[in-house]
Amino acid sequence: MSTPEETPPQERIGLHNLKPAKGSRKPRKRVGRGHGSGMGKTSGRGHKGAGSRAGAKERARFEGGQMPIHMRMRKLRGPNMKKSMPFEPFRTHTQPVNLATLEERFEVGEEVTPDSLRAKGLAKKRDIPVKILARGELTKALTVSAHGFSATARERIEAVGGTCQTLED
Repeated sequence: MSTPEETPPQERIGLHNLKPAKGSRKPRKRVGRGHGSGMGKTSGRGHKGAGSRAGAKERARFEGGQMPIHMRMRKLRGPNMKKSMPFEPFRTHTQPVNLATLEERFEVGEEVTPDSLRAKGLAKKRDIPVKILARGELTKALTVSAHGFSATARERIEAVGGTCQTLED
């Protein structure tokens, strides 16, 4: 048995009766209006220091007074040293594969491509170009397709009867 006081009839929502949620709106803080307001004298800013001054605000890089990271980091300039540009925007990346590994993993006459290298556990990254380097000896004639070759690697592959094909990507 319910009484009408427990469940009031629901009024339709419209522009005439919209209200903000309870507790979501507060009156603004009126500072500097006497001690009785709780925000008199220093108006909640404390005594002295940067925070009490006009125009004081937290900067984006402010770290509470400790030395900020942009001042702690080294400031070496120029692209000629690896440590001088920590983010390396102009460095080109390649996946190196040496002749010694081709000798171990491929048979005579086989075709070496980025896909076959990936299948054999070499040059696993799909988006990064593959470069063949000359470390080790090659005794098998292979058809090697890669994005780049060192001059010595190209000579050694062609010396044993293999071919080098440069891929364009």
